[in-house]
Amino acid sequence: MSGYAGLVSRGLAYLIDAVAVALLAGAGVTVLGMVASVVGPEARDLARLVVSGYVLFLPALLAVYCALFWSLAGRTPGMAVVGVRVVRTDGRPVGWLGASIRGVLLAFFPIGALWLLIDRRRQAVHDKVVGTYVVRVG
Repeated sequence: MSGYAGLVSRGLAYLIDAVAVALLAGAGVTVLGMVASVVGPEARDLARLVVSGYVLFLPALLAVYCALFWSLAGRTPGMAVVGVRVVRTDGRPVGWLGASIRGVLLAFFPIGALWLLIDRRRQAVHDKVVGTYVVRVG
């Protein structure tokens, strides 16, 4: 570990991951729409429902995406690009439960990330709740 990660590196990682999730979800919705147009009216109704729920669905998808990567690799692809990792305050990797709680808080309450600006260890609200740090690696 070479120090706590700050707003710029964490923000850039979040942006990379959010764009990746939005592109994946957009591709999925597009494919669903194409399939629904061939299948019939019932499928088109389902496709319309999914598209209308897209804005609410995106934060949930981002939470799952982040939790999966944090629990398996300790960092998301965006975090890997900027060279940061999530660790528990005792130095161990984040478990599935902690990663899930952290992901939900970050996805549905992103303003809580700004707490890192006033915290001496640069912990955001989701870090405080779960007991994690984001650290620079390398």
